[in-house]
Amino acid sequence: MILQTVLLALAVLTGMFVQGAESPVSLTVQVHKPAHKISPYLYGIFFEDINYAADGGLYAELVQNRSFEFKGADALFAWSKVERGGGAVSISVETDRPLNASNPHFLRLQVQNVGKGAGVANSGFGGIAAKGREKHLFSVHARAVGGFRGDLTARLESANGKLLGSCRVGSLSSDWKRFTGAIVSSVTDTNAQLVVLATGTGTVDLDVVSLFPENTWEKRPNGLRADLVQMLADMKPSFLRFPGGCIVEGKDLDNRYQWKDTIGDVAGRRMNWNRWQNAVSIKAPQYYQSYGLGFFEFFQLCEDIGAEPLPVLNCGMSCQYQDKQLVPLDQLDPFVQDALDLIEFANGPVTSPWGAKRAALGHPAPFHLKFLGIGNEQWGETYFERYPRFHAAIKAKYPEIQLVSSAGPSPDGQWFDYAWPRLKGIPADLVDEHYYKSRQWFFDNAHRYDGYDRNGPKVFAGEYAAGARRRNNLEAALAEAAFMTGLERNSDVVTLASYAPLFAKIGSTQWYPDLIWFDNTTVYGSPSYYVQKLFSLNRGDVVLRTKVSATNLFAAASRDNRTGEVILKVVNPTAAATETSIRLEGVVAVAPTAKATILTSTKPSDENSLREPAKVAPVTSPVRGVAREFRQTFKPYSLTILRLNAAK
Repeated sequence: MILQTVLLALAVLTGMFVQGAESPVSLTVQVHKPAHKISPYLYGIFFEDINYAADGGLYAELVQNRSFEFKGADALFAWSKVERGGGAVSISVETDRPLNASNPHFLRLQVQNVGKGAGVANSGFGGIAAKGREKHLFSVHARAVGGFRGDLTARLESANGKLLGSCRVGSLSSDWKRFTGAIVSSVTDTNAQLVVLATGTGTVDLDVVSLFPENTWEKRPNGLRADLVQMLADMKPSFLRFPGGCIVEGKDLDNRYQWKDTIGDVAGRRMNWNRWQNAVSIKAPQYYQSYGLGFFEFFQLCEDIGAEPLPVLNCGMSCQYQDKQLVPLDQLDPFVQDALDLIEFANGPVTSPWGAKRAALGHPAPFHLKFLGIGNEQWGETYFERYPRFHAAIKAKYPEIQLVSSAGPSPDGQWFDYAWPRLKGIPADLVDEHYYKSRQWFFDNAHRYDGYDRNGPKVFAGEYAAGARRRNNLEAALAEAAFMTGLERNSDVVTLASYAPLFAKIGSTQWYPDLIWFDNTTVYGSPSYYVQKLFSLNRGDVVLRTKVSATNLFAAASRDNRTGEVILKVVNPTAAATETSIRLEGVVAVAPTAKATILTSTKPSDENSLREPAKVAPVTSPVRGVAREFRQTFKPYSLTILRLNAAK
């Protein structure tokens, strides 16, 4: 009797009795009572140039500071002088007769002696990843001054000077001219450098020194890093928000992102300093934006991966956390015109001024823009003095464009409460809510939208991540997954959602957690990446009502109209395996075998890394014994996706 009492007590303490075979949790899916349609745009992605996401990341350029536009003492950052075997050269950044007004600085080499090498070397973004037996496309704008006679040799070298491959370009004249060549590296070297040597004495000027792998995404010139794009394409996102984020606002108005600076010849794109240089505790003083990845490339990427473009533009306000600059209301018209011009650039006919510019870049067909964000995390009266000006002008000319407005930097509090009544009155199409909260907040807010006004503006869950400033582990991913079950169940209100930030370069990170991590050669997804991917790939067409008898499970169900499958998403964030009795109401028959995809690991603190990129990754396997009512045990610390073939 004493032994039985002890065993009973242990069972209760461990949860074995409560959640064991004798008293399973019940989960009912009302297949015969479909609710609302799920927004086809629900799961997307958000890009901001933070954590070296663009230059040094998605943008495949291998040369850092290629146009010598870094400021002050950093003018020659990533560059060094090369003098070998008697070679002698002096280098300086100059501004006389520049390549163009948008790119006023260039490098001057004054070669006194060629020797065995006189020129410069570029170390890239923490080394250049040279790929063996593959082409690397070199280009440079150059001119000869001061009696220079000769050519230029571009070399890929190892860190200790071993030649990996080279090409020769020339002949130079007194006018700026672009030269191109191809370098095939003999071996793979993840820490190579680009060396540019003069073959004669005299003075030579260089600008926009560039090196790209030939194998960019779709092999496009000025292209994107293929493995990083593939990670995005694999998610099948419904939209891509660009270019931010706080980048849109800028630390001050001069620093704001201006889309017209980012199109056309890359040599004429004005470099900007990145507002994440010193915005948080982790400083990055040499963080700049070349704008090589600009608005045309953004629209093109959206088209490639099947995502709706969702650009965001400045509304005449800089970051309210920093300089808080405002454009006077009587000077706001150029900002409004920028928005109208962007819509024309994306959608206008080739006979329109900005449609013609798009066509000249190689894309005569429109990009079919449907959404446009006005401002980022703006709040207060100053925002609501400006937003209506954009709303009125855009709706008058393009009534079909859905406008995204800001609810401020937080999902609650003074500015959030101030924003919503005003956005209902304008009215707004979509209200952008941001959530960087604790993991517990995400669990607690899985039912946040159950009581939202169904007749008000729709919600864009534009930025969220659980455990701001903490690591990307399984616990955070499950908190986000629990919250996302609520987004899906309420997708008549929440019509778009995206995690943020998207990318983080290892060793060059200003903000975490982040969805996708990479270095110069490798990329891996965090547990949160797999949550986002699983929700996106298993998106039904209509919500099915669910009832769960336990508070420790979070669930959402939908039906795929094409396959007829019931898709059940269940999050178990606890340490106990939870046996569940699943009942499918309103079905005639159910196929006895289903498919289960499970994301889990042994500890909630587990995370992925370069060494173990798939430590926390989904595994798919068959489930047998499925019926209109059957039992399924949900593993500890898990997200489970069940796809069930049920006939109504």
